[in-house]
Amino acid sequence: MGFGALATGDVTASERSASAIGFAGYAEPLSLAMAKRACHSKCLSFRYVKGPDLTGGNNVGALERRSLKQKAARFFGQWGVFFRGFIEHPKMVGSIIPSSRFTIEKMLGPVKWDECKLFVEYGPGVGTFCQAVLDRLPRDGALIVIDTNPLYIDYLRKHFIDSRFTAVHGSAADVEEIVKAHGHDHADYVLSGLPFSTLPAGVGPAIAEATYRVIRPGGAFLVYQFSAKARDYMAPYFQRIERGFEALNVLPCQLFWGWKEPKS
Repeated sequence: MGFGALATGDVTASERSASAIGFAGYAEPLSLAMAKRACHSKCLSFRYVKGPDLTGGNNVGALERRSLKQKAARFFGQWGVFFRGFIEHPKMVGSIIPSSRFTIEKMLGPVKWDECKLFVEYGPGVGTFCQAVLDRLPRDGALIVIDTNPLYIDYLRKHFIDSRFTAVHGSAADVEEIVKAHGHDHADYVLSGLPFSTLPAGVGPAIAEATYRVIRPGGAFLVYQFSAKARDYMAPYFQRIERGFEALNVLPCQLFWGWKEPKS
């Protein structure tokens, strides 16, 4: 039987196994023997498209190639989603590789969790920091993450089912409106891995200013970057900025904590 007959529903056991494997494959014609070998080796992924029977000539049925982005997300899960987001929006994603556990531990170290009712994160990606924050957050606390990439937001909403977690598709520059829309007057801490130096003109300063306004006195803006330039965006608003460094990260990472001083 030719592969073109698959459109009629007359399928052999070998062909059913090929369909079950779910390969993306070649656009050029294949012989039945070649297709069977591909099925058994599981080295390709294809889906069937109606085509003529082998008896009809040279066409064996088109095997359409799935996009590289789809295959990455399917085979590599979280890493695939993260990589796809970086490829689609490289200037909006700080790194091609998620932060290390060492960076997470050091970055969150100064947070006074018993005083934290609302923690906000900009650019959460696939949630590298999210679980660590939720693990430390009080039961009556809340975590709001904000990202402009709908791919990441969709992934996070499916992955995190904690009632304290909210993923918002939007801009960090609108953090004040987002916080108020979710029933809060202010944030205790805001975390950001956004690449300030590559954001569109004016966006970095707007985010820093809005962040300062939304944080309560005594709270902090936590920033991790590959470049020390992030401090330049924080300095006009935060009087006290502490600095750290984490070498066990790809790439080594600059860490900043901008504290909003309590009112005297």
